[in-house]
Amino acid sequence: MFKTRNHNDAPVVLQTSGLTVSLPETPGNLKVLKSIDVTIRHSETVCLVGESGSGKSVTSLAIMGLLPQALKVAGGSIQLQGRDLLPLSQAQMRDLRAARVAMIFQEPMTALNPVLRVGDQIMEVMELHTDLPAAERRRRAVAIMEQVHLPDVDRIFRSYPHQLSGGQRQRIMIAMALVLEPVLLIADEPTTALDVTTQKQILALIDELQQNHGTAVLFITHDMGVVAEIADTVYVMKRGEIVEHGPVDALLRQPRAEYTRQLLKAVPSLSPRPARPEADDAVLRVERLNKIYGGGGILRKLPQAHAAKDVGFTLSRGRTLGIVGESGSGKSTVARCIMRLIDPSSGRIMLDGSDIAGLSRAALRPHRKKLQVVFQDPMRSLNPRWTIAASLIEGPLNYGTSRADALAEAARLMDVVGLPQDALGRYPHQFSGGQRQRIAIARAVMMRPDVLVADEAVSALDVSVQAQVLDLLHQLQRDLEIAIVFITHDLRVAAQICDDVIVMQRGAVVEHGPASEVLAAPAHAYTRALIDAAPGRSWDFQNFREMPKVPHAEPA
Repeated sequence: MFKTRNHNDAPVVLQTSGLTVSLPETPGNLKVLKSIDVTIRHSETVCLVGESGSGKSVTSLAIMGLLPQALKVAGGSIQLQGRDLLPLSQAQMRDLRAARVAMIFQEPMTALNPVLRVGDQIMEVMELHTDLPAAERRRRAVAIMEQVHLPDVDRIFRSYPHQLSGGQRQRIMIAMALVLEPVLLIADEPTTALDVTTQKQILALIDELQQNHGTAVLFITHDMGVVAEIADTVYVMKRGEIVEHGPVDALLRQPRAEYTRQLLKAVPSLSPRPARPEADDAVLRVERLNKIYGGGGILRKLPQAHAAKDVGFTLSRGRTLGIVGESGSGKSTVARCIMRLIDPSSGRIMLDGSDIAGLSRAALRPHRKKLQVVFQDPMRSLNPRWTIAASLIEGPLNYGTSRADALAEAARLMDVVGLPQDALGRYPHQFSGGQRQRIAIARAVMMRPDVLVADEAVSALDVSVQAQVLDLLHQLQRDLEIAIVFITHDLRVAAQICDDVIVMQRGAVVEHGPASEVLAAPAHAYTRALIDAAPGRSWDFQNFREMPKVPHAEPA
């Protein structure tokens, strides 16, 4: 359901007028932002949406005074409660940050200091911007941690970032941002990497704190489901320009710009697609797979963590098995065991009839080419110092393919994944995120694998690029009959690509069956909770209309 708050009479907190940002060192003084006009009022949530490269994050960095040196504001104004921010010095902007305007970033692990306890980091914000004594700073830090609903506050106060879950780290970021009660909160993709239930909790938390503190929120996202849940007003950006804006209800029901219509139509539906016929030949069979961490120790026995408990499934050629669940459910553990990136504690992994679960690293080598993986972040899995050609041909060369044949296949695959052949001579940083993921897929397919493991392979991509990558996987699967194990926390993506779905909770499989049954008529309460938590689940984005919420039928 949409928000129904009316902010037309509320005071203006932020107003950008004609904001223009350029790259002065480029020929023609290239414009990155072109005359951006955005207005945010007291207690209002404004969503800024668009594809990667549209200028969303540049807009937020300009407001915060954090533009990189290569970018310069070339015109316009940024008014915060009537005060123009552009003439302010860096020292004056530092005084405003956190105190008047604060920001939550997408990845808290890169924003939080890894060697400081999180409680000290919250107190540091107050130390920099107030004259409060240490005891009062600690009291306020504990109070804001309680407001963001962190459990066991005393323990978490003393914890380091790596000792917390992703959702808890994001709550710490929100606490740091709001501890001084700023008038404007900028949230840059704060829920993109979170699973659906944690995402729902964070969105509800931001809304609750906004109501309690009257904070204006600028929320940057590419997820239209999130927009439908939280926005009051939406601005759609494309190539540095605002192409459309308006109240969320009107914009989603009657989008005027063709670009907005394309963004909405690219959102995958929660309705599962028809399953492909199941073949008799099982290329991958997992039987009673277990992975247990801990339990050792010299002086004392360490506690055990059962990351995977008796997991079993069968996968045929040309079909896709989805493994879904929250962070910590065991999805990636199962994937890494299948790939033998980690050793299973027990169980069998039958690949084309051979059990690879207990093989040594040397004995695994002949089987490696049959198993390939595509990770979530291709920038971390591609060697930044190698050309694309070098990355693609490495695997085939290691298995005896001639350099000429490997390069010919790499050139052919560039056409298949929709990239020009001259891309082979370039480096990973010269491509967009979606292009890098296409390259990572091409590298995996170079080995002509029987099984492809995709571990959150599209979760960091915006919806239009995500749709293109999913189409590419479907095309490759159809042409090569590759079996795919698809790890995801996005149920919309699972509905569009998976034939069968496994739902995992705390290491165990709680539901397993055809996607058309598991996602359309879930039998387990945990599966129903995951589906209910999907943002915008009641919205039919392709047809620009909201669907009535239909409660799940209780299993007999």
